[in-house]
Amino acid sequence: MQIFEERGNTDIEGVDSSNACYGGTAALFNCVNWVESSSWDGRYGLVVCTDSAVYAEGPARPTGGAAAIAMLVGPDAPIAFENKLRGSYMSHAYDFYKPNLASEYPVVDGKLSQTCYLMALDSCYKLLCSKYEKLEGKQFSIADADYFVFHSPYNKLVQKSFARLVFNDVMRNASSVDEAGKQKLEPFSSLSGDESYQNRDLEKASQQVAKPLYDAKVQPSTLLPKQVGNMYTASLYAAFISVLHNKHSELSGKRVVMFSYGSGLTATMFSLQLHDGQHPFSLSNIATVMDVAGKLKARHEFPPEKFVEILKLMEHRYGGKDFVTSKDCSLLPPGTHYLTEVDSMYRRFYSKKAGSCTCENGSLANGH
Repeated sequence: MQIFEERGNTDIEGVDSSNACYGGTAALFNCVNWVESSSWDGRYGLVVCTDSAVYAEGPARPTGGAAAIAMLVGPDAPIAFENKLRGSYMSHAYDFYKPNLASEYPVVDGKLSQTCYLMALDSCYKLLCSKYEKLEGKQFSIADADYFVFHSPYNKLVQKSFARLVFNDVMRNASSVDEAGKQKLEPFSSLSGDESYQNRDLEKASQQVAKPLYDAKVQPSTLLPKQVGNMYTASLYAAFISVLHNKHSELSGKRVVMFSYGSGLTATMFSLQLHDGQHPFSLSNIATVMDVAGKLKARHEFPPEKFVEILKLMEHRYGGKDFVTSKDCSLLPPGTHYLTEVDSMYRRFYSKKAGSCTCENGSLANGH
């Protein structure tokens, strides 16, 4: 808020949305709904998805990551919602949660979490297909979308998820899968839903059938999730940014289907239509300003021992008070805000690194 207050802007609506990895999507939907409503007064909406995914010592720790992604919401956008093509699923599940408020580390039931994710995916896809068929009068299949983008805790789950959509299409006798693929998956048609989530032979066969479609429709979204790791609320949108980065010159007129998932659980599958747009909000300029390749190249490599040391400091300070940080901002890009102090009343204080970051086309990034 301080950034807005410094510029005299206190007329702001909207507050934090927190719901596991789904919070960013909830905020985005709220913003889009506001812009489309009678309450809208002509201003842009701003959505910021930010998280650091950290885990206790063990096999999950290397999958962690961190990111912050901002989205500007307004009229005549090059990325448009198909609001009637949306399916959601909610259920009560202890698949991934944080019961210990004194620790940032989650409790994770890995097997249940994967099953919940795939159950939610099935339900959302069936709803989206049903709504499309009511609107268009014809069957929807994966052939009707150019790209699929998934919440990406780790890439194997993304591969399994798209293969699951292919299996769904086979069960619906959709034209997106050829006869050879249908024959390969037909033996699994008698499995119940619960059985199919645990069947390794189905998982392997469906991924084999899905591979050519995966390479065309999903692979372009995997760059940032693979490079950065899990990003919780930012994960889905980092995957979408990967599509913009890889394919921005080919995206006009394309449909992108997005799947957002948050443990506990909440999930939505929704559809976007992309257009070239006009400068500065053209797809090509958005890709230029984001400068994905430059940001990845500018990262600093640390040995695992240093990472463990940093996490131990976080464990000590998480929820803490009355401390001052090192204020070392040498590795931060110009314009970055960083924490300097938490006082005895738990109030947090920040500073901003001097300078600004200018993109090649002259536009300013880093919030300027």
